[in-house]
Amino acid sequence: MPEPLDFTGPLRDSLEQAGFTYDGVRELLGSEAHDALMRNETTPGRRRTAGASAVETLVRLFLLQVPVAREAAERALPGQVDRLAAEGLLEQSVGEVAARLDIRPYAADDTDLWVLSDLTPGLDGGPQRVGADHVLGISGASSSLAQLTLREPVGRALDLGTGCGVQALHLAAHSDRVVATDVNARALRLTRLNAALNGVADRVEVRDGSYFEPVAGERFDLIATNPPFVISPGTGERLVYRDSGLPGDRVVEDIVRAAPAHLTEGGWCQVLANWVISRERPWDERLGGWLAGDCDALVVQREVVDPATYVELWLKDAGLHGTPGYLERYDTWLSWFDEQGVEAIGFGWVNLRASGGGPGESQVVSELLDWPYEVEQPIAPAIRAWGAAAHARVDADSRLVTREDVRQETVGPAGAEDPEVIVLRQQRGLRRARQVDTVEAALVGACDGELTLGQILDAVAQLTDADAGQVRATYLPVAGELVREGFLELA
Repeated sequence: MPEPLDFTGPLRDSLEQAGFTYDGVRELLGSEAHDALMRNETTPGRRRTAGASAVETLVRLFLLQVPVAREAAERALPGQVDRLAAEGLLEQSVGEVAARLDIRPYAADDTDLWVLSDLTPGLDGGPQRVGADHVLGISGASSSLAQLTLREPVGRALDLGTGCGVQALHLAAHSDRVVATDVNARALRLTRLNAALNGVADRVEVRDGSYFEPVAGERFDLIATNPPFVISPGTGERLVYRDSGLPGDRVVEDIVRAAPAHLTEGGWCQVLANWVISRERPWDERLGGWLAGDCDALVVQREVVDPATYVELWLKDAGLHGTPGYLERYDTWLSWFDEQGVEAIGFGWVNLRASGGGPGESQVVSELLDWPYEVEQPIAPAIRAWGAAAHARVDADSRLVTREDVRQETVGPAGAEDPEVIVLRQQRGLRRARQVDTVEAALVGACDGELTLGQILDAVAQLTDADAGQVRATYLPVAGELVREGFLELA
């Protein structure tokens, strides 16, 4: 029998009436206390919530993890305290009420949402250890995936490894149906609660199982996943929200290899991932071997860290820093990396689009880009634009326009007739930069949709006393690259 979730309606009403929204909480706390809370420090927030209003009570209870008087809890959550305690959201002691789960206001596309998860560990320097089935709340990783994921209307979407269900809530806003999977029973329950609390339970179906097993034989228009990608030797306690139990970066490889079989024609799979950078093989060559022959792929490496930095990050995340076994775990992990030939670990995005070639196309387009620089967020529109341009047909009869955000930068000695370096730089999207020669710069400067590409190249050849045929042969393919990279667009 399905779990009764009727208590989520009154809870939502109380949160709304109290002004317990992202903007409401930020206004109450002010930037100093709000930013401190993002660093897991509660003292500034406590000083800002000393009053008796409902929103102050809710902030202290669910965000600052401070017990509140029962009378205050009853005023903020009228007639609900006993039921919420029975459902595991609150616990009661003599005269006081404390939170057992975090309820965090969240804003998405001008919509107020609330996300339930396990309590945030490590507040004010307290213990950070969490249980193996800990359900992580809103995090930097979940926010990154949300900004990466395409937001066009789709029929069916899959949130693979849903955790507390943040991505499922996003997907429900533009999908007819969302399937959310996980192996953690507590995560599945919280996803159901979050779907009900945010009024999308009729569009979110929760399934128990590992990776694609719960959706065997099914296809989706959009798959979004932030899998448990931490690369470790697999010794010690496994934290389900981050550890897959598979060796190395095998979990990411398996998802990338399996996803195409679960995509509809033109469907996308978007993965937030870590991967091994081997001493023996370039990262892009290694990941390129994972890519299927029937999917376009844009892989962007956003950050590279050395093994020691990586180990420290995740040992601290597990609350092991300063514990008796810390040094031994650190040494074991580094030794394993050394044995595996791991030079560094990459963080980034894998974007796959099924049947990318389209009718009559036999070649898929794959680009593996090392781009650690600042990008425009959300980045999803730039990913969509890349997909639209991936198979653009560019020939001598094409009419092209320069994207309006492209700027040209030149470097050279003062007073010199010609610059030493010319760089084209995008101001939006991926904000790519490309060093070009004078012919490419002239080509981009002349693309306003009036003349064909052939006419522009012939004019450039005449101005530079070059052979027109040779200029066409050399720069027609370059124009195609400029279109695929987003500097030029088809008129």
